[in-house]
Formats: sequence, structure tokens, C-alpha cells
Amino acid sequence: MLRIQSVRANDLELEILETSALQDIALVAKIVQECKEIGVGFALMILGTGYSSLTYLKQLPVAQLKIDQSFVRDMLDDPDDLAILEGVIGLAAAFRRQVIAEGVETIEHGEVLLQLGCDLAQGYGIARPMAC
Repeated sequence: MLRIQSVRANDLELEILETSALQDIALVAKIVQECKEIGVGFALMILGTGYSSLTYLKQLPVAQLKIDQSFVRDMLDDPDDLAILEGVIGLAAAFRRQVIAEGVETIEHGEVLLQLGCDLAQGYGIARPMAC
């Protein structure tokens, strides 16, 4: 069992849902900055619910953008999902953020993401969930 005392701040990375950031962007940005100063990392989860904004990328000092599996799952068959992925990966590069894709279920998904410039991913195509 992992003891909380053995966890260092720079071992943590927290996800912010885009809908949560919308409620009070100034407060969320302040909290993220304070946590970042002690080493906690953050990722902004892009859910595709319409709330994502360039304002978040500008105001929130997050290190990563995390793409929801709903875009990744059908990217091999749906040109619109592929276009969304290309756009998000391009935005991440422009804002000097890493991007991580959820829901990588096959090697082909992973290969296409690598070609698009996304080199971080999670999903069953990489490994099943593991116990701590």
C-alpha cells in the first residue's frame, strides 16, 4: 500500500475538467498556479462539450491537454474526429503543451497518433489497468 507521506508533490498530476474551469477561471488559475509552485502538475481534459476555449490555454498554467476517448475511439473511421485530433494536437504544440490521448485501444490508433505528433497516450492498446 502506498503511504501518503511518501508521495512528493512532483509525483502528482491532477486533471481539470473543462466544465469545472468554466465556473470560475480566475480562482481555478490561482489554485493551479499555487499548486504548480510546489510541483504539482495539471492537465486540462478536453471533453468536447463545447466549453473548451483558447482562454483556458492562455490563463491556466497546465502542462498537458488530455483528449477524451470519444474523439480517439472513432478517429480511424471518422474524418471529423481525426480533424479534431489534428486541431487539438496543433493547439497544444502552439501553446507549448504536451497532449495525451485517452482510449488508445489498438496499435493502429497509437501509430496514427504518433504520426499526428501525439506521443503520450493511455488505453487498452498500451496496457490494461494495473494494481498499485
